[in-house]
Amino acid sequence: MIPVTKTFLPPLEEYTAQVSRAFQNEWLTNRGELVLELESKLKTYLGVSNILIMNNGTIPIQIAVKLLGGGGEIITTPFSYVATTSSIVWENCTPVFVDIDPVHLTIDETKIEAAITSRTTCILATHVYGNPCNVEVIGDIAKRHNLKVIYDAAHCFGVKYKGRSIFEYGDISTCSFHATKVFQTGEGGAAFCEDEELRKRIFYSHNFGHNGPLDFHGLGINGKISELQAAMGLAVYPYMDKIFSGRKRAVDQYNSSLDFKVLQTMALRDGTDWNFSYYPIILDTESIMLRLETALKENGIVPRRYFYPALNTINYIQQAGNTPIAADIASRILCLPLYADLGESDCDRICDIISKILQ
Repeated sequence: MIPVTKTFLPPLEEYTAQVSRAFQNEWLTNRGELVLELESKLKTYLGVSNILIMNNGTIPIQIAVKLLGGGGEIITTPFSYVATTSSIVWENCTPVFVDIDPVHLTIDETKIEAAITSRTTCILATHVYGNPCNVEVIGDIAKRHNLKVIYDAAHCFGVKYKGRSIFEYGDISTCSFHATKVFQTGEGGAAFCEDEELRKRIFYSHNFGHNGPLDFHGLGINGKISELQAAMGLAVYPYMDKIFSGRKRAVDQYNSSLDFKVLQTMALRDGTDWNFSYYPIILDTESIMLRLETALKENGIVPRRYFYPALNTINYIQQAGNTPIAADIASRILCLPLYADLGESDCDRICDIISKILQ
């Protein structure tokens, strides 16, 4: 079987060597030596001024919404993983959906201002498949209307935009280190924030609100990552060049083998140094997409309808909004298998099946 993705696992002995450090320290959580070391390595690798790693990729979004949402309306995208919208609702804010750009698949920045009301507090946008939003325009809109900007950058490990880490845009940016991501700690994630005071609030919010062992800054939850998760990250870290090069090779093979007269994929925004995180293809109709999905599965190949469905259609959303482009793209998009050791012959098989179905 060829899965849609496969976790990159470092050599077991290298992971256990990191775990042994935690056992020797007799320290498994509460920001021990391994967590601090991983943060330091990632800060340097990503070229960011700060990073706070957490126990998963959703908690940083929830904390960001809690701190910046103020119970108001948050303008967001219907084309994202459900965590983007569920975090807004979970924190008692109201998602207001704006349609997407059909070329880059990110939120359509030209439609944001029309959605702003007196109750709007934030814009929460997703860098889709590691493809950046139009951060300059979104930043200008937010500044003019006194709004905060949160970026769901779950797919963006290693992405740069115009020479700068994508994590350095927005008031708060978040990332996921889930096992399926380019860089993984099994479960995990991170928050990035340039403002020192806001960064302090994020820190105590992820640690029960603690200000030292006997005092509290304010309300908080438990977003701390464990030493065992950090051990996985430290074991994966030395292999990032191998991971990126393997994924790039597969992307290059798809790009050279697929017929873009009969299908399309997303266009990367100019100025983007991409991380080869996903390979979406968009078919002419949903029926063709479903026929292709069936044919691939019958041949032991597992693609994924991702993102589907459009988030403004899920059952706990009260204000669906009018987002026909997102609904259309979500119905026709399919992510092909992509991981570091996806073989050339496997890529050939996938492309051959696609060609036969679409000819």
